[in-house]
Order: sequence, then C-alpha cells, then structure tokens
Amino acid sequence: MDSAGSVHVISKELIKPSSPTPDHLKTLNLSVLDQITPPVYISLIFFYEADELKGSASSMDQAQVCQHLKQSLSNTLTSFYPLAGKIDPESYTVYCDDEGVEFVEARAHARLRDVVQDAKLEEFQKFLPVDPLRGIHVGEGGTLFMVQINFFDCGGVAVAACVSHLVADGSSLVDFMNAWAATCRGENPKSAPEFGVFGRCFPARDLSDSNISPALLMGNDKLVTKRIVFDKEKLAALKQAAATGSDDVRDPTRVEAVSAFILKHFIEHNPLDANKTLLAAGHAVNIRSRASPPLDNTFGNGCVTAAAEFSHQHRSPAPELHELASKLRRAIRTIDDEYIRETEREDRFLRDLGRLCDLVSEGEAEAFLFSSWCRFPMYEVDFGWGKPVWVCTTALLVNNLAILMSTRDGNGIEAWINLLPDHVQSLEEQFKHIGSTNQD
Repeated sequence: MDSAGSVHVISKELIKPSSPTPDHLKTLNLSVLDQITPPVYISLIFFYEADELKGSASSMDQAQVCQHLKQSLSNTLTSFYPLAGKIDPESYTVYCDDEGVEFVEARAHARLRDVVQDAKLEEFQKFLPVDPLRGIHVGEGGTLFMVQINFFDCGGVAVAACVSHLVADGSSLVDFMNAWAATCRGENPKSAPEFGVFGRCFPARDLSDSNISPALLMGNDKLVTKRIVFDKEKLAALKQAAATGSDDVRDPTRVEAVSAFILKHFIEHNPLDANKTLLAAGHAVNIRSRASPPLDNTFGNGCVTAAAEFSHQHRSPAPELHELASKLRRAIRTIDDEYIRETEREDRFLRDLGRLCDLVSEGEAEAFLFSSWCRFPMYEVDFGWGKPVWVCTTALLVNNLAILMSTRDGNGIEAWINLLPDHVQSLEEQFKHIGSTNQD
C-alpha cells in the first residue's frame, strides 16, 4: 500500500523579497567550492504532526497558514536575497534580480504518521516542489530555492524545501529555514548572513584542464537509498567495537563509528577489481568553524572533502573498525586553519581533490563519500507549530554516498546510504548483529 497516498498541487506562486536588493549587491561571485558541487537540489522535509501543532496552525485555516508563510518568506528573502536571483554558469555569478522563489501549496491524501512510521523513500519525491536531480542553469527554469507546503488529511503539515547545491550547502539551507521560521513566529532571526565570503577566499576558476568534475561520481539508475537508524544502544556497541585494539581512537565519535561500520561493509561487499589498488573515503568537512577567525554566519558552500586513503589488494580482508575510524579521524583533522589558508593561497584542496579525481577517472581508485549533517539544528525549525516530529532528506543519485543525520532526540543517527540492490540485505544483516558477540 502506498502510505504516502496521492499529492495534488493546488497552487504555485513566485515569492519575491519584501524589499528590493540594492544595486551594489546585485552581482554575487560564486566560489570554486560552488563550482565543483553537483548541479542538484539539496532537499529537506520537515514533518509536523497535527497533535503537535501549536499556535497559528491550529487556529488558522490552510489559506491563512499559507499566506502567513508567504509573507514571512518574503521578509526573510530580503536578508537572503541571492536565493531570489538566478545563476549565470558562464561567469560563475548569481544575478540578484529579486525574481523570486517558488512556493507550492499541495494536499496530501494520507496520514502524516503513516508516512513517518512507514518511511518509503521512493514515495517522498511527491512531497517535493522539484526533482532534486534537476540542475539549475540559465534558460532551464526553476528557482534557486523552492518550497512545497503539504497539508495532510489528518491535519499534519510537511514543509519540503529544496535549494540549489550550486549556491548553498546543507548548513546554509538549515540556517535559512531557521531564519524563516523565526520570522514566521514573529521573532527577529539572528543577524543576516554574509554572502560572497567564500567567493572572495576561493574564487572560481577554469577547471577545463583537470579531471575535477561534479559528474564524476553521479550514480546509475540501479542505486537504492537505504535508511538505517542507529539508536543509542547500537551506537554504544559500535563505538566500543571501533575503540577495541586502537591506541589512536580510544573514544570514537558517533560519526566516526558509524562511518567506519558503513565503510567496512562497503569494502567487504564491494570488492575492488584487480586494477584498483586504492580506496579513498571522503568526509565533507565544514570549514566555517575550523578557520581562524571562524567563518561564522557565512552563506554558501563551505565544505571541503577530507580523504582517508586505504591501500587495497584484490580480495584482501577489510581493515578492522578501529583502523578505519583512526584513518578517518586523522584525515578529518588535517582540515585546520593552516590547510584552509594553504587552500586560499596555493589551492591545496584543489590539488588534493584533483589527484583523487585523476585516480578515480583513470580506474585506479574507488571512492566512498560521507556527509554528516548531525550538528545542523534542523529540529529547531519551528514555524510556530512546535518542532518537527521528523526531518529527512531524499535520495541523491551519487555512487557510494552516505548522509548522516541526528535523530529527533539527538541520541541516534540516521544514515541514508546509496547501495546497489544486491548489497542491501547484507547491510541489514550486519546491522542486526551490531552488539552481538560476533561483532568485529
């Protein structure tokens, strides 16, 4: 049975900033970090159950709720003005012309609790205002930010937000959603973000002579996105297993332990062919807090990839959990202020990334990517109806990708993992055995 039911779009409208963008802010230069991101939308869906709704949503009808959301969105866009503009990919700029963002109102003929409890990822596409795999370029239509408000038969609401990855990362999307929610509640959001910081520090450049390509790891249609929830007990068992036998990582973090578990499964069930002698495990690292001074409150793509490399021979056994966790930690900790300054002065990150892309494109290496969103305050997004009962993302067609998100109580981790169908069952079996006596 289709637990998500059918979703019918009621209306679409462009929402413009409430105040025009000044002429001196009309053009925003993108960064090389924007330039190397896949041309996809990052999506998040915030679910609010009817019995959790408070304040405005319980006292106003759907038309009033939408009108309030539109007005507060318009006011918020004044501070986040590039989202209402459009991209020129030839010059790597955003033209901040206040064209607007798309606001979609829809009816979902289902019970929100059924959707949350029986999460079928392939059904979530209908809650989104756009296919997240569709790129944003001049002449192709679509706005840089799009939102769809889904009203369920039970009275629940799902707010599905999509932002072009060419202008923002997950951290920036959550910052925007919290600013919009605060405005909707009638509160003053924190100070307006800074735009263009990454463009000044890491300007876009011609990469035509390199193998660096956003499409290098884009997946195939056979990929399945599997959601695995590591609760507090599973995480404790994994952390203990990842610390066993290690002098380097005696107290692994939740993210290190989960990443090591996923990576071990990948190595065991995706044996490299004889031509590939290297496995590169990349973790997206947010540089905002690692710079000195910190690049707080900056909007855009602020992540670089830290890669842990594992020499690998055909049919050789997978490293132990503590080996994987240790190498991941060392790689992530290389992204410090010195690394960021060397990237700014000497393109260190581009050199490192270019080398890995060369190895992958030439068939000498396999790559697996992790992106942790665990520290993003997505469960703080309260439009005046209370906090969401669940926040999720949707599938991204990228080979060998795992996105990690905190559970609502903050004690667990949800992992969204792209796999080939043959490997889903083996992952589920290994997951069941976490904490048992035969767990490595």
